[in-house]
Amino acid sequence: MTAPTGPGASTTGTSLIAEDLLLLLFAPTSGTIAGEGTLFYPLAGAMLTDLALRSHVEVDEPALLGRKVRAIAGSPPSDPLLGEIWQRLARKPRGVQTLLAEIGPPLRQQLLDRLVERGDIRRENRKVLGLFPTTALRDGGTPRRAELVGAVRSVLVDGAEPDTRTAVLAALLSASGSLPALHADIPWSGAVYTRGKELEAGDWGAAAAGEAVARTVTAISTAASLAVVSAARGN
Repeated sequence: MTAPTGPGASTTGTSLIAEDLLLLLFAPTSGTIAGEGTLFYPLAGAMLTDLALRSHVEVDEPALLGRKVRAIAGSPPSDPLLGEIWQRLARKPRGVQTLLAEIGPPLRQQLLDRLVERGDIRRENRKVLGLFPTTALRDGGTPRRAELVGAVRSVLVDGAEPDTRTAVLAALLSASGSLPALHADIPWSGAVYTRGKELEAGDWGAAAAGEAVARTVTAISTAASLAVVSAARGN
């Protein structure tokens, strides 16, 4: 797959899609992360999407027992977090929903540590009531989040044609159910909701990275969305 161009191209670097997704969900003004209760589903979906875009995994066609994710034989990913998931799938294919639940829980901490190490987010030690130590998250002062927000906003709000990575990020933000919470950065509207769902369904326009990959990414984002909705309903 060729390197992305257009909106968001400068934000790719060596970062994982899940890192960028977590940074987008971080609110610098409050130090909170949107969608905390179901965060691990979209983050896990982002990890699987990264593996798919790098041609390390594939998703089966729909079957009676649901879709399964399989490792594509060959050299494992160089990134240790991606490599751990690939090794798991190399041992045994997993159902998409099962895999999201398996790999998701530790991702928030692992990815947040990377963002702190890069300087995009910083941790600030504080005391509540002057007595109880706690840690607050603060903006790291790098331009990276603003670049990501600008790229996604141009696609969801302004109708710009996305590059592959921005299309994936916008689709996963939609699947996370947290777009309304990002209203300060990406004004929420019915049109934004509709465009997000279109991206979840693989309507990427010229950004499509090949039918097989687009189908795989769509299956993953759909599974993440369904998992978030189910968890929110307490099912």
